[in-house]
Amino acid sequence: MSKNQSDDMPTGAFNEGRRRFLAGSAAVGAVGMAGAAGVAGVGALTRSQPAQAASNGNGLSVHVDPGELDTYYGFWSSGQSGEVRVMGVPSMRELARIPVFNRCSATGWGQTNESLAVLGDSAQFQNGDLHHVHMSYTDGKYDGRYLYVHDKLNTRVARIRLDIMRCDKMVTVPNAHAIHGLRVQKAPKTGYVFANGENIVPLPNDGRHLDEPEHYWSVFTGIDGESMEIKWQVWVDGNLDNCNADYSGRFAASTCYNAERGVTLADKMRFERDWVVVFDIHAIERAVESGDYITIEGSDVPVVDGRGPDTPFTRYIPVPKNPHGINATPDGKYLIANGKLSPTCTVIDTHKLPDLFDNKIELRDTVVAEPELGLGPLHTTYDGRGNAYTTLFIDSQVVKWNVEDAIRHYNGESVNYIRQKLDVHYQPGHLNATLAETAEADGQWLVVLSKFSKDRFLPVGPLHPENDQLIDISGDEMKLVHDGPAFAEPHDCIMCRPDQLNPSPIYSRDDPYWEQARKWAEEDGVDLDTASTVIRNGNKVRVYLTAVAPQYSMNKFTVKQGDEVTVIVTNLDRIEDLSHGFAIINYGVSMEVNPQQTSSITFTADKPGVYWYFCTWFCHALHMEMAGRMLVEPA
Repeated sequence: MSKNQSDDMPTGAFNEGRRRFLAGSAAVGAVGMAGAAGVAGVGALTRSQPAQAASNGNGLSVHVDPGELDTYYGFWSSGQSGEVRVMGVPSMRELARIPVFNRCSATGWGQTNESLAVLGDSAQFQNGDLHHVHMSYTDGKYDGRYLYVHDKLNTRVARIRLDIMRCDKMVTVPNAHAIHGLRVQKAPKTGYVFANGENIVPLPNDGRHLDEPEHYWSVFTGIDGESMEIKWQVWVDGNLDNCNADYSGRFAASTCYNAERGVTLADKMRFERDWVVVFDIHAIERAVESGDYITIEGSDVPVVDGRGPDTPFTRYIPVPKNPHGINATPDGKYLIANGKLSPTCTVIDTHKLPDLFDNKIELRDTVVAEPELGLGPLHTTYDGRGNAYTTLFIDSQVVKWNVEDAIRHYNGESVNYIRQKLDVHYQPGHLNATLAETAEADGQWLVVLSKFSKDRFLPVGPLHPENDQLIDISGDEMKLVHDGPAFAEPHDCIMCRPDQLNPSPIYSRDDPYWEQARKWAEEDGVDLDTASTVIRNGNKVRVYLTAVAPQYSMNKFTVKQGDEVTVIVTNLDRIEDLSHGFAIINYGVSMEVNPQQTSSITFTADKPGVYWYFCTWFCHALHMEMAGRMLVEPA
């Protein structure tokens, strides 16, 4: 396997790995701070390249040798854990976790001032249900800028910067009650992030209509993907489930169950059909620009009324009852809604949507096929060769079928559109194939997220692991090649090529992430790059430290009991992978400080005594000695 010299290091950064650094640095630990700063290791880091796929007769090899890299990044939602998990595909190795709606003691997420600034008012929540993950696009292809995720539990949408793999924006969606479906505009460039409000509630939900379901509604929300500002909402009828967008930028569509607007299971099951709600984004924008909207008490977000059979903003296409997933084909021709309680999927021709909004055709004229696939179709993905792959929840299968053949069958031809059914283990929900959410679907790997594992792994008690299964779809037949246990409850995933991302090996010193710390330093006349001082303003104390393996710039600092203490630490090491941390014993204080990063954390020094602080990330042969004392004087 070839290894090439890395050419993506920031200017001025030493291009050494931790292993070579440590090999030559044992003696360095004994010298002073000045001698240790910026020490380079021996030789230069060579960076492995993604392994080339090896043919096994059918298609691809699942094995990735030690030292070789995966051919795809995978981004997994985590469900109730509230984080994003970064996976390597096809090895299915977990590479990283990105905290979003959870609290992470390893990184300090939910505790540092930087993360609290991102969380904003929603820092009050200690949990979240991260359901779906979707990347930003340019011209229908992943552009590697952002990842968008949502919290079904606490009605939030968040954005992750993919250069540093950290959440940088978060917004709570007003008027909605649980965000379920989430998608982004695919062309010409991601402008909006679309968010479905799932549960119907009174609007405003202020106690006026507590048990009067006739006043319950849901909303569809458009969020600016750059500013993360909520731009508009559409008042709709029924419970919005999953969402998708076409490749023109004009339309979005959501599956919608509970057309009955019921509040009990029996009420939600009465009708034989529900809807796919199609939204005309251009019409919504025109109404908002002209002021033709309302606001709902408690929020200043523009809301247009999309209820009813014939509004300028919506069309309600009847589909079999309680549909679930909706997925756009890579060629942009079709949206496929999955039946859930019907054995069918509904294929909607996106090219007919303009005529639908011009009232030139009827609602069901947009439907060009309704293939019968099996019991419990939930989600569909694609291989870019005309084939679709749909999970059958009740049958515990993935079914491979041909879209154009299904259309021919719908038009009366005698043709078999089903290519294969593969047993999976067990009860699959979401699935996704490599690049299948984009115009570049390449039909290499498919991941199916099975909800139950039962007998697939060693028993671990009543809470069983989920089962993420890897399927080779590069040949004519699907082949199950890997089981991967996962902690509750991965809900969704996407996969992209490594060349579509450009993650930073170290931080840039002018990163906006710690803008507040820069402002504090300017107020205090402190240079973050050389800081080693304590600034007191009444009972508010700011402690500035730098870290270079294996020392902090101060081995002690003194505060008074009752002080509000802010510790600001800058990692001056410029060696990739040489992370530090900062933690104070018995104070619940802990945070990461990666190379060239500044991190800060604020707490009250409420206990007098001696409290050691130390580095939490193994950084040096003398890592254990990298410590200091916080001396808290009694009040």
